[in-house]
Parts: sequence; structure tokens; C-alpha cells
Amino acid sequence: MSIEIKRSVKPVDYHKAIQLLEKRLEKIINNDAKELIWFLEHYEVYTAGTSFNKNDILDKSIEIIKTSRGGKISHHSPGQLVCYFVIDLNKRNKDIRKFIVTIENSIIETLKEFMIFASSDRKNIGIWVNHKNENKKVAAIGIRVKKWIAYHGFSININNNLNNFNKIIPCGLKNKKVISLKEISKINYSRFVKVLEKKLIKNFSV
Repeated sequence: MSIEIKRSVKPVDYHKAIQLLEKRLEKIINNDAKELIWFLEHYEVYTAGTSFNKNDILDKSIEIIKTSRGGKISHHSPGQLVCYFVIDLNKRNKDIRKFIVTIENSIIETLKEFMIFASSDRKNIGIWVNHKNENKKVAAIGIRVKKWIAYHGFSININNNLNNFNKIIPCGLKNKKVISLKEISKINYSRFVKVLEKKLIKNFSV
């Protein structure tokens, strides 16, 4: 089966997005749907993965949505590109580590097309750029696997407001800062999505 590409123009409610992912997951488990890559943005929302720590919430007044993905606490808002997927690892040697590396490489290769040089970190999952002699996180990854189907995805800070990250310890990483691409270079959002889409399709190919 080929991979369906879905793009949402307007921000998508977080709960609705996860419901759609879970429905697609069940259909793929039953061999009743194509794999999916979905590009979207969310309205402002804080989400907590399965390994989150309450101490990572600095502002106790914010609402946190607990979710089934891996990882800790993150923040989504318009201007941040979210890429969700439902990908069958049964077709890809059931290798979760290799799948995560594939995601990392797809993001790194895309950034390189825009002359932004990034790297992954085995200890701190995600994508990092060195800006003004300091490593800062530009992309976060959080997935879950059920019956060897990988779902959830990753987010990339493009031109979103980062102030709300100050209310949490993003991804549980103390003394680590986040950054958006607009702080580094002028990025054409739609072109960025198109390049990333091509990289993912190529790298996800069986």
C-alpha cells in the first residue's frame, strides 16, 4: 500500500487529531487502510507523554493533556509544524530504533536544504541546532508502537511563539533551550513542508 499524504490548512484540535490517528491505526492493523503522513498545526496546547514528571510543570495553572505517545511535556501552537504518521513497522523489519533514526535523518536532511545544519542526540531525543555557540532544540519526537504500527510523530518549531515553553521544562530537559527556525533564517513554510514530505516518503520507503 502507498502512503496517504494529508495536509490541514487550519489548526486542528488536539483531541480530534489523536482520535483520527487511533482510528487509522486500527484500520491498518486490520489491513483496511493506507499508511498515513499528516502535516498540521495545533491550537495552543500542552501535552504530556507517558514518561512525564509533574515537576516539569513550572506554571501549575496550565492545563496538561495526557497522551499515549512516548516522551515528556511539550507545547504546540500555530506556527509549529506537526507531522503525525501511522506507519507499519511490520514492513520495515520491526526496527523501532532504525525508524526513529529515519525520522531524525529526514528532519536533518530537510534543514540542510535550507542551509541549517542540525544533529540528533542519543541521550536527548530530538533535533538540535547550534545557535550562537549554544545547542538548542528545534524539533521534538514522540511515538508509540502498537502491534508494530508506529504512530504519533514529531514537531518542528518554525515561526511559533516560544514564550509558552517557559511554563514547562520542555521534554524534561533542564538547562536546555528551544529555538524556532525564524530565529536562524527566513523559512518559506509551505516549501519547507514540501521538502520534508519528499524526504519522509523516500526514507520511509520499504
